[in-house]
Amino acid sequence: MSTPREDHQPMTVYEAVGGEDTFVRLVARFYEGVAHDPVLRPLYPEEDLGPAEERFRLFLIQYWGGPRTYSDQRGHPRLRMRHAPFRVGARERDHWLAHMRAAMDDVALPAEFDRQIWEYMVYAAHSMVNVAEDAGPPARPATSAAPAAPAAQSSGDSGDSGEGDEPIRISLK
Repeated sequence: MSTPREDHQPMTVYEAVGGEDTFVRLVARFYEGVAHDPVLRPLYPEEDLGPAEERFRLFLIQYWGGPRTYSDQRGHPRLRMRHAPFRVGARERDHWLAHMRAAMDDVALPAEFDRQIWEYMVYAAHSMVNVAEDAGPPARPATSAAPAAPAAQSSGDSGDSGEGDEPIRISLK
């Protein structure tokens, strides 16, 4: 998976993909998309996305084997706790993943590391969802005169999309 360094320790993913420069480019490209996304932008309370970009970059650098600056500055990541104040449903998750996929494609990581990082991003994005999916309209109570009509069935999307929003399909492939 990784090439040994001069000190005979395995190379970290952080090192193998190009270190800080790669994560700077990845996260900057990701936030370019977020800045113009009407679904995600409202989730960032700060006027300037710069602080969020820095926190995310430092987190990814640390997670993939780089310097521990994130924990030194902010303590344990506690990702679910830090995202709990924000509504994160399937729609938000899918928009987030679409921007991350575009950023990863622009950075063009080696295939082995692209897949490893992408699988983590998909896992993490699904882990941040904190809103139950829309189960459709509640069933009407049955009356003695006629049976209740069946509830409408979803077409397979999250049920959380807005007007004109097509579901975003995310794949590990």
